[in-house]
Amino acid sequence: MQLGNFSVSLAVKDLAASREFYEKLGFRASGGDGKHFVVLQNDTSTIGLFQGMFERNTLTFNPGWDRNCATLAEFDDVRDIQRELRHRGLTMAAAADESSTGPAFLMVLDPDGNPVLIDQHVASPAK
Repeated sequence: MQLGNFSVSLAVKDLAASREFYEKLGFRASGGDGKHFVVLQNDTSTIGLFQGMFERNTLTFNPGWDRNCATLAEFDDVRDIQRELRHRGLTMAAAADESSTGPAFLMVLDPDGNPVLIDQHVASPAK
């Protein structure tokens, strides 16, 4: 199962203060709107800072994207991943509409209640 690009999405109280902190650790902005969220990267890591968008810190995977948000030629569609996760006995906290195509997301919770978001932003791959 190919889950795609990985990042940690942090629920922050003060976007500017959090951004300043992570920039001191060597991260630089690579995306976001700068008002509600910003994506930061360093050599090998990606984090998203989200103010007022998530209740908890979240592990995030993006099927179809590489580290630079470029669309991959081949990838596992989020709906295929969802079917496989259900087959493996996981319950969705939020489910993708399996009759849809293109961007969609699902969420599962790990045994400790940590959200795992699988968030596909690009069109489904041709089969």
